[in-house]
Amino acid sequence: MKEDRNADNFQHTLTLPELTMRGIILGAILTVIFTASNVYLGLKVGLTFSSAIPAAVISMAILKMFKDSNILENNMVQSQASAAGTLSAIIFVIPGMLMIGYWQDFEFWQTLLVSACGGALGVLFTIPLRRAMVVHSDLPYPEGVAAAEILKVGSNTKEDSKSGSLKEILSGGIISAVVALCTSGFKFLSGGLSIFFPIGKGMSQIAFGYSTALIGAGYLIGITSGLALLCGIVIAWGGFVPYYTMTELPADGQTMEQFAQAVYSQRVRLIGAGAMGVAAIWTLIMLIKPVVDGVKESLAAMKNSKIEESKHRTDLDMSMKSIGGVFLVTVLGLFGVFVSFVAPANLPTGQMLAIVIVGILTAVLMGFFVAAACAYMAGLIGTSSSPISGIGILAIIVSSIIIFALCSSFGIFDIEGGTKFATAIAIFITSIILAIACISNDNMQDLKTGYLVGATPANQQIALIIGCVVGAFVIAPVLNLLYEAYGFVGALPRAGMNPDEALAAPQAVLMSTIAQGIFSSSLDWKYIYIGMTLGAIIVVINLILTKNTKYALPPLAVGMGIYLPPSLQTPLVIGAVVGYFLDKKIKQMFSSKSADELEDKLNESKRRGTLFASGLIVGESLTGVLIAALIVVSFSTGSDGDPLTLVSEEFASSATPEILGFGIFVAIIAYFCKLVLKFKS
Repeated sequence: MKEDRNADNFQHTLTLPELTMRGIILGAILTVIFTASNVYLGLKVGLTFSSAIPAAVISMAILKMFKDSNILENNMVQSQASAAGTLSAIIFVIPGMLMIGYWQDFEFWQTLLVSACGGALGVLFTIPLRRAMVVHSDLPYPEGVAAAEILKVGSNTKEDSKSGSLKEILSGGIISAVVALCTSGFKFLSGGLSIFFPIGKGMSQIAFGYSTALIGAGYLIGITSGLALLCGIVIAWGGFVPYYTMTELPADGQTMEQFAQAVYSQRVRLIGAGAMGVAAIWTLIMLIKPVVDGVKESLAAMKNSKIEESKHRTDLDMSMKSIGGVFLVTVLGLFGVFVSFVAPANLPTGQMLAIVIVGILTAVLMGFFVAAACAYMAGLIGTSSSPISGIGILAIIVSSIIIFALCSSFGIFDIEGGTKFATAIAIFITSIILAIACISNDNMQDLKTGYLVGATPANQQIALIIGCVVGAFVIAPVLNLLYEAYGFVGALPRAGMNPDEALAAPQAVLMSTIAQGIFSSSLDWKYIYIGMTLGAIIVVINLILTKNTKYALPPLAVGMGIYLPPSLQTPLVIGAVVGYFLDKKIKQMFSSKSADELEDKLNESKRRGTLFASGLIVGESLTGVLIAALIVVSFSTGSDGDPLTLVSEEFASSATPEILGFGIFVAIIAYFCKLVLKFKS
């Protein structure tokens, strides 16, 4: 029945325009906006959000002004803009260049080419997987199906419904933008509250962040991941930090609060890194069988493609000539960017070419493997839940081992700066692999959406490549803005900056730490080993829970809970808990309804909540980028770097901003709940 309905839909959409110039322009604008938002959010908390659904809603709201707009044109816009939510994940590794001191700022053309070429390869590598994993598969593709439903509903509803959806995104965006401006700009409000308290002879803290963007992100990640993050916080600040501060003494002149922070930064975060590594590897091990099955089926489909391939446009991928052309251009781009990256080391020509060729082969070959893995992960558990961090951890380990062997044979470690150079090469290779992984993950969701609404796969693949190129132009400038304004943990651009205000960039810190640990003896592996043991225990607990109960404890989320600062995680946890109780409340409100009616109400509320949450993320993130730009301009003109501050230092350091911030934080949560629970009578 499902295939018949799709076939009917295909016939109805046979002659509709898809890849239009206005759609490409709108998609490019949305890509720029959502890429900037995701770069900021990813550096702040280590999470990005899917831009496909909000892009689809905005596209429908804008293109409805044209009488000949249609569902397939809207689908192309969301396919192009969805690159913003995934390509920006390259920030999970490339800031490591600054953290190890190899770059002083982000090299524009090198960052652009890594992002664009890696993204294009991610699209190409998933093309042969489409029939096996989308057309002939029962994989759920949660985001892809959700986006298709929104497009279908939007194409059949009245115009006020579309404008209502846009209103939900805009209202969330405006609210969070105003709060962010008053917090980070005017300094009327505090960004959070931190309270240290003694545990025996040791010390711990309770920290609450007031970020509206993270409330939205918490709503989107769900209760299971939210509680896993909370578990990680408890392990870190209820276990390890008190233990180490009880059993050891602070340094001379160091307060207990400073000692607790030092213990967390220097030891507990390494424990979290070890737990994340084991959890990520275990997640990938669990997916080996379906990945292998998927690759076998895709190869079989390619072998018999001339027999099985339909002449219908809805089954047409990019031509082999086009694929070959894009692949050739991409490889040439990678060759050029690798040469420009390696050339400053002034190595002999033979050694330079060897490193370039090995680097490209490692990126392309491992990229093909992770493309298949991520394509299957997207279908199994969704883009948002895929362990991209785990892909990055494996990639940095493999890249580091290969480059270590190559550089050792060339004697590069014996020259000045050799270790830093080798570490940078490993990070550079990993950034390409991560770009491939992220886009391949996203591409399969888009192809599922297109399959359900009757789109032409070739047009979607072209649209996503365009999105990769457009997004690549945005990433480096935004990264430089944020770096100059806030700095990263372990990499501050100017003396005298407050390290507490630096962006966490958790994955980049973790991956650069792992690479440096492989190339030198500077890493204290003891805490990594403790984390690995803890990660293994959490994996076992999760297996027992999932096998015997309806509950789960995602090990990767627990590891992130240990690793990330609690002030960033508490709003995520609160957002997840709010979403859980809202669903529970709706079930109580409509308990007398039929199962189908109840599901419709839940879906309706979830749609409003998702759009408002996306607005909260975009509003705060874009405001953060704009404030960063003003800070950079302020420093360049010799000012103090706080161009928008309207309060005195006495007011900013008093309890008033914390009280006001908390009150507004609660008010926004209350409005969020009211919006989700609002139903037409």
